[in-house]
Parts: sequence; C-alpha cells; structure tokens
Amino acid sequence: MSNTALLDRPSPVVRHLRAVTAPIPTTEPPAPAEPQRSLPAGTAPRGFALYVGLDEAKAAASGVSLGVLVDALRRTIAELAPSAETYATVALAPVGSGGRDVDVVRLALHEPSAVARTKQEEVADDERLPGGVVVDISRKRVLIDGASASFTFKEFELLQYLVLREGRTIERTELVSSLWSQGDLDAPGERTIDVHVRRLRAKLGRYEDIVRTVRGVGYRFDRHADVVIRYGHGTPSPDRF
Repeated sequence: MSNTALLDRPSPVVRHLRAVTAPIPTTEPPAPAEPQRSLPAGTAPRGFALYVGLDEAKAAASGVSLGVLVDALRRTIAELAPSAETYATVALAPVGSGGRDVDVVRLALHEPSAVARTKQEEVADDERLPGGVVVDISRKRVLIDGASASFTFKEFELLQYLVLREGRTIERTELVSSLWSQGDLDAPGERTIDVHVRRLRAKLGRYEDIVRTVRGVGYRFDRHADVVIRYGHGTPSPDRF
C-alpha cells in the first residue's frame, strides 16, 4: 500500500472523533393532543362565558372602565370569529359583599356550580350552627338558634339595611328616608324609629347587641362570631354595554 493511501485513510482516533461529533438524527416530538373535555350525553357546546371579577374602582385604577374592557373583547372576538354573537351583562351584588370578585360575579350571574356550592355551604352552616343568628338576605328570613324568627317585613328591612352597611353608623334620618316612602302614613319620625329598633332587638333575644346604639347618632350592625350572613345570588342587570 502506498504512503498516499495511508495518509488518505483516517486513523482510528479520527474515525472515533468523527463518530462522536457526527450529528445525531432527531425527530420532532409530536405536539401534545388537546385534552378532550367530557360533555353530558346529548349536549354540544354553543359558546362560552368568561367571568371577570373587577369593580369600577379597580378598573379605574388601571385606567379603564368595564365598558372599555367589554368593547375591547368584542372587537377581538369580531376579528377572530366574525359570526360570533355576544351579550354582556353586569353582575350586581350587595354593597360590602365579601370574598373574591370573580366568585361574587359567578354567584350573582347564577353560574350553576357556584350556586350549588353556595347551597352546600348553607346546609353546612345550618348543621354547624345549632346556636346563633343567620340573616338570610336571599330568603328574607332570620334564624335564631335554628328556629325561624317572626320578623315583620319592615323589621327585616330595617335589619337588612344595617347588615348591608356593616360597621357603619346609620343616622335615624337615613333609616326613615330609606325605608319609608315620603308621605307614608306609618312613616316614623326620627325619635319613633327607636320603637322599631326596640321591637327588632326584642325578637333577636340574647343576640340583641348585634344592633348597637351609637348615642346621639343612630344605629350600627356589629357582627359576632355566632352570626352568619347569607347575601343571596344577586340579580344581573340587562345588557348595559
């Protein structure tokens, strides 16, 4: 064999380096399949609902409003799916409702799973509280130590007004003007409202101090550990946007 042939033949070390450094053929991994959601038999999807938890104050802090956000979403949907139909509604809830905004929205708009969960929580509350007060805004009733209290319509309205403004002192004039229409024959004066409050407290029994007197001003609702408030499901407004 000639010297030229020997030089052209790669040494074992070179062959090894070439084998190590040679590109390894690869194949692209298959894209993961989208999970298939199980649907109840006999049903087909017709659209979707997007629950957004955001009040006007938080929207304003971000430099927008609910109307602006809805318009932006509608434009995006129109670009992506021109044949889509849209409907926007506002979730209304009592002032001071606690919890996460999005949970309040789901409940106010009667989202089935949120409503079902609330009903389960109400049953659990009843079982957990053999004693105490339950002010049920949604059903317009008061339970005291598990028994339904015989509140008149106006007595419940009075308690509800204070409950929905928890921790704030309400003046007598505000109670009268808010709970009685102008010209009502049975509308109390600033001092006779005290009579209605006394009757309310009498029916609350040993829990009467949840309605506190603020001398010279009016009344305030103070929640205790043994008081449960059920705010109800709320009522959605018509299409505002």
